[in-house]
Amino acid sequence: MNNIENVKIDFVKVNKNNKSILYNLKPFKNQSNYIESVYNCMKEARENLNIWRPIGIKLNDKYVGFAMYGLFKNEGKAGRVWLDRFLIDKKYQNKGYSKLILPLLIEKILNQYNFNKLYLSVYKENIIAINLYSNIGFKFNGEKDINGELVMVYSKY
Repeated sequence: MNNIENVKIDFVKVNKNNKSILYNLKPFKNQSNYIESVYNCMKEARENLNIWRPIGIKLNDKYVGFAMYGLFKNEGKAGRVWLDRFLIDKKYQNKGYSKLILPLLIEKILNQYNFNKLYLSVYKENIIAINLYSNIGFKFNGEKDINGELVMVYSKY
């Protein structure tokens, strides 16, 4: 990727103007077992409006990805904030965008909820995602989620 200093990243609420664009974002076929489609994520978000926050990810005014995050108030003393979905469209993968976007997304989420920790879960076979998250600072905490995925946590401090 060239001209990293000229990259503009925006996180945009899903709305009627961008929904169909976001629905067309897809992972590579071999990644589809690891993440639900944007359509299914949006359906889940509609069913749980009090939890999930779906957003589009724009790079230089072009939609390149999708994320969904939320606060589970019934987990732990104060609750847990989860990054439940993070997808970069297959056309934009392998360009270093995830490494640029993910730290900004983490900062946005933690600031929004005023939390110091962010949780996510990954399939143990998803080595590429595990490496990405580990390089950003996520660590396994020894837990598994309700689907048997391994839980990782990012801590600000």
